[in-house]
Amino acid sequence: MRLISRIAVLLAASITTAQAQDVHALASKVDDHYNHLTSLRANYTERYSGMGQQRTETGTLLLRKPGRMRWSYSTGKLFVLDGKFGVSYTPGDPQAQRVPAKQLDDMRSPLRFLLGHTKLEKELDHLQATPAANGAVTLAGTPHYEMTPGDQRVQKIAVTVIPATGAINGLRIEEIDGSFTEFVFRDLQENVPATDADFRFTPPAGVTVIDGLPPA
Repeated sequence: MRLISRIAVLLAASITTAQAQDVHALASKVDDHYNHLTSLRANYTERYSGMGQQRTETGTLLLRKPGRMRWSYSTGKLFVLDGKFGVSYTPGDPQAQRVPAKQLDDMRSPLRFLLGHTKLEKELDHLQATPAANGAVTLAGTPHYEMTPGDQRVQKIAVTVIPATGAINGLRIEEIDGSFTEFVFRDLQENVPATDADFRFTPPAGVTVIDGLPPA
């Protein structure tokens, strides 16, 4: 019985080591993939569930290094980040809100780690891998404190990746209150043309840009 127990312990240890190596290898592939990109365009579906509400929206995402993103919703809603400020605008509103990038408390902001020098295992603690649909793998972990300013309401971030390439086709952000926001990306186009103007917010006639409040 002692021998069987020792063998079981050794097998468990070897499986754990293999899983850790797989996580490290896949995270490194994601890092390498995005560190070689300059820009990315994709269509997305965004789904939110929480606070007694459910919402599904679609649109187009454009990313460009360093630190620029543009979320264009099919409803006309817009979120742009020019590297210094993030601006949110909803059609029909008389004002657009601007917040310094370092103070963003937004469910889209975790994607900013793809816009710099990516190191997934530094951005997410306790990283684990689980199988996902169509041969993909989900890497999930606790966000490093620098990724969640303010009250650090995000408790888990999961990215779904294609193992063969390291490309991300899904993102899920879970909050401590049980709500979550998830994105599914499709039609990814890499290193597409993107200019500074693509990430500059030009307010429509009659709309003013005001400084929004940072997270409490």
